[in-house]
Amino acid sequence: MTTYSSDLLRLLSERGYIHQITDAEGLDEKAAATPIAGYIGFDATAASLHVGSLVQIMMLRRLQQSGHKPIVLMGGGTTKVGDPSGKDEMRRVLDDDAINANIASIRTIFERFLRFGDGPSDAIMVNNDDWLSKLEYIPFLRDIGRHFTINRMMTFDSVRLRLDREQPLTFLEFNYMILQGYDFLELYRRDDCVLQMGGSDQWGNIVNGMELVRRVEGGHAFGVTTPLLTTADGKKMGKTEAGAVWLNEEQLPSYDYWQFWRNTQDADVGRFLRLFTDLPLSEIERLEALEGADINGAKEVLANEATAMCRGKAAADAAAQTAQKTFAGGGTGEDLPSLTVDAPVSILDALVGIGFAASKGEARRLIKGGGARMDGEAISDETALIGTEAETRLSAGKKRHGIVRRA
Repeated sequence: MTTYSSDLLRLLSERGYIHQITDAEGLDEKAAATPIAGYIGFDATAASLHVGSLVQIMMLRRLQQSGHKPIVLMGGGTTKVGDPSGKDEMRRVLDDDAINANIASIRTIFERFLRFGDGPSDAIMVNNDDWLSKLEYIPFLRDIGRHFTINRMMTFDSVRLRLDREQPLTFLEFNYMILQGYDFLELYRRDDCVLQMGGSDQWGNIVNGMELVRRVEGGHAFGVTTPLLTTADGKKMGKTEAGAVWLNEEQLPSYDYWQFWRNTQDADVGRFLRLFTDLPLSEIERLEALEGADINGAKEVLANEATAMCRGKAAADAAAQTAQKTFAGGGTGEDLPSLTVDAPVSILDALVGIGFAASKGEARRLIKGGGARMDGEAISDETALIGTEAETRLSAGKKRHGIVRRA
């Protein structure tokens, strides 16, 4: 492991965040000498971010913990265009009201992880629509577009892979990388921001922005990317059979969020503790060394710490107590997902309504696979009714439980 002199790169390195750095020596020297501003951009396509964005959120948290200024860039403008990275089709276009509502909702997530204010290391949130919507097309092409060559843009993975799959790439989306590069230039001008961070798939976009800062302003900027985060079995982090693991309570109950972390594979516990908690490294080393059934205690620590950071300590405690009642005591627990019905409903509707299946078709497959249970008994009849009793326990698989209550 490389030895760094700055608290920032030392912290990022020790906890496993670094994949690539454009100029490690230069960034290390600058971060050791003076507080710097760094940013990460986030889409505003939904009312919540999900666990797939959590590494980036934690990067901003580490930036602040080491004495530097985090800038949360919300893509109010670029959301209207769409990042082609990893996509096979153009995203749905949202209007201003929907985008602004999403940004307001997403801000509540960042307020859990970052300290906002006017101080030198306090976080700020900005919206790139503030400058992108004011650009005039011809001056923008003349002043900014001339610094980008089609030849090079065609080599970036976000473009090349899309074309290799013979999927259409609109001119609107093709402009995304130019607009993202312009964001870096604008933040450099406005906030003396010299660092952009992001996932490994953003490397080309980050380098574009750095070069634009150099060409237009003669500034020296830096980029850091994180590794593509996969679980021990090779799956993308945050992808589950039930769908996205949302960070907002409105999109996902705290118990389900806690349970996601509790279900971490043994081989991932130490890595996730480093990335997603503030526990000291010495304590993490102790926890990841546990073996056999004892590793479950480390998973509960991970679940408690990660949930407390995102949802608050009270939510984490309630989720842990519910899990204890559900699995150890055989009870139902107050924090389990619940569905209240006015009259008996089909088991298919109940599985969808409580969030255990995305559709009736998925619910049927769950039943056919023997994964749906009512009060501990396997459900074999998809026409069965639930809600005939005051309270019925509904389960999907071994680890997902909920309560259906009669109103």
